[in-house]
Formats: sequence, structure tokens, C-alpha cells
Amino acid sequence: MPPKKNVVEKKILLGRPGNNLKIGIVGVPNVGKSSFFNTLSKTDLGKAANFPYATINPEEARIPVPDPRFEWLCETYKPTTRVPAFLTCIDIAGLTAGASTGAGLGNAFLSHVRAVDGIFQVVRAFDDAEVIHVEGDVDPTRDMDIISTELRLKDIEWVEKHLEGLKKTGRSLGSNSLADKARKEEIATVQKIYEVLTKENKDVRKVDWNNKEIDVVNGLQLLTSKPVTYLVNLSEKDYIRKKNKWLPKIKAWIDEHNPGDPLIPFSVALEERLVGMSDEERAEEEKKIGTTSALGKITQAGYSSLDLIRYFTCGPVEVRAWTIRKGTKAPQAAGVIHSDFENKFVCGEIMSYEDLREYGSEAAVKAAGKLRQQGKPYEMIDGDIAYWKSGA
Repeated sequence: MPPKKNVVEKKILLGRPGNNLKIGIVGVPNVGKSSFFNTLSKTDLGKAANFPYATINPEEARIPVPDPRFEWLCETYKPTTRVPAFLTCIDIAGLTAGASTGAGLGNAFLSHVRAVDGIFQVVRAFDDAEVIHVEGDVDPTRDMDIISTELRLKDIEWVEKHLEGLKKTGRSLGSNSLADKARKEEIATVQKIYEVLTKENKDVRKVDWNNKEIDVVNGLQLLTSKPVTYLVNLSEKDYIRKKNKWLPKIKAWIDEHNPGDPLIPFSVALEERLVGMSDEERAEEEKKIGTTSALGKITQAGYSSLDLIRYFTCGPVEVRAWTIRKGTKAPQAAGVIHSDFENKFVCGEIMSYEDLREYGSEAAVKAAGKLRQQGKPYEMIDGDIAYWKSGA
């Protein structure tokens, strides 16, 4: 008999399945969250105001994700319609110390954080006497401690309640049925999550869970299971000269508490100036000051943090980027366009963006044998160009 193949189990992703994922802008009050949201979405939805809780109902905007591949495809096909990939951003009100116990408007805010899939944490590293700080003075690492503590405390409370309920029903469990065995495993996993939060003082996303455990973690929708990108709001002067007294301390805090999380310095003050300019004026201003807007980098970082990728459909009528999650198979990717494409899936004709760029035309890609027919098991790769075939 031939030896058995070693099948490596595919790791499930943390978070909600699906491609319609959202990222929330979080921070203590008056750090520049709403002003950042306004520049990101080019609106004044966020009601930037110089007092805590200026935003209570979260505002939502769809932000185009910059992609040079998309731009090149549009130049090549010259379509009537262009639809880029989007990132959905939510402006959430400021969290204060004690939010986990309901202080300020804590419970409402934390429920808004629970409803998103990832976090942009805005950290204030600029002094401005005209913009009050809710804690009295500017101290970014203290603010980061407040947010981290409040999210973790809310998770501990949530997990405690869940564990209590499981243990009540768990007393009557036997050891024979598969259902009872699964319930015991669930109790053990929730206990492990509780210990990660209380004894190890770690965020849930910083643990290497197995697939069965990830199913349980995802079911709990924990605040500390969401990916975080730290956005450090500098004065325009500090951003241009790429120096700020707080940046090394912020980096050290991330390395100690949440190693590996991305940190992006930016300046809301500069972005507010640039957003009101025409493309030509903006390019001229960026050349003059020797730096560029960070909004494109931030949007792409948020998109990537949610494990999102895109594939393209191209033609003279439309070039469009379709957002899917990493690991999505061909039928489900086709289903993002229309459910019939998934239900009646036959195959996909796929070429890579790199091949099209190299050979210059679809005909040349085909002639080089680089246009592939892919069936149901095919896992989509970021930048694939796809044409779907479905049955009647």
C-alpha cells in the first residue's frame, strides 16, 4: 500500500467569515478620530468637536483602496465604468477609563466596537492647548493602556458570563455522546480564553489557537480578537521631519504588549489641508514639503489586517475589483458577483495580473499558455483576473 498523504489542516481565520468586513476608528476622546474619518471619507460626517462624546452614533463610509494594479488595468481596458475595492470605515466615539463598567457612554461604544471586524486605534502624540485632552495631558502610552484595559475587561466580563452558563449546563453532561464531548471541549476552550485574558494578560488574537478553538473564539465575537493597526497622530511639523518624542515609547509599548501590530505615523492637520486641494495642488504641496499623504497607506493596512484580498474582472464595459477573504475558493469568489455563479459554477478562466502585465494582452497571455481553467478546489490569489463560466 502507498503511504498515506500527510494532509495539513488549513488554518481557519479569526473573525467573521465573509467579505463585507468593517474597520472601526477607536481611541480616547479628542485624539483626532473624527477629523481623521472626515479626511479619509472627504466628508464632515464625524462632527469633529472639541469635547468628549462629540460622536455618539457611529458614522460609516466606504473608502476606495488605492491599488496601482487597478489603475493599470483601467488604462489598458479603458472601461466605461471603474469600480475599485472599498474598505468600510466606522467612526466610533471616544472610549474613556471605566467604559467597560458603563462610564461615560461606555456600553454603547463597546457594542459599536463589537460590531466591527478590525480596529484603527488613533493615538495622539501632538500638543495643542486648544484641543483639550480628556485625561488632562498628552500621554500616548497611558491612552493605549486605557483602551487595551477597557477592551480586555469587557471581554473578561463577557467570557465569565458565557463560562458560567456553560458550566451550569455542563454538570449534566455524560462522556459517551459526541454532542456531550463537543460541549466539554467548548467549556475547556472558553476556560483557556478566560485564563489568557486574566492570567496571561494577553489579547485573544495573540494566541496560536487550533481550528476547533478558533470556532469557539469566533462565536464569542471578542473585542481583543480583532486586529489592531495603531495610527499615531503627529503635528504637521513632526510628521514632515519624521521625528516625535513619543514615537519610540509607542513602539516600545506595542513591542511589549502586542508585538507585530502595525504602527503608522500620520498627521490629521496635514491631511485636512491636503484633502481640500485639487490633485495638482496636492502634488505640488507634497513636493514642496517633501512628504506625502499617509491615507492610502492606512487604507491598505486596514484592508490587509482584515485578511482581505481582491480579484479583478476586466472588459471594455467595466473594470472591477472584487473583495474576498484570503483562502476563498473559486465558486465562492464567483458568488460575490451573483449567487447563481456560485450555485451553477462550472469553472473559472484565470490569469494573473503579473502575466497580463508581462504579455500585454489577453490574447498574448492565452498564446503563452498562461490562461488557466480552474475548478471548484482552486483557491483565489490576490490579483487574479477571472472570467466565470456557469451552467444554465
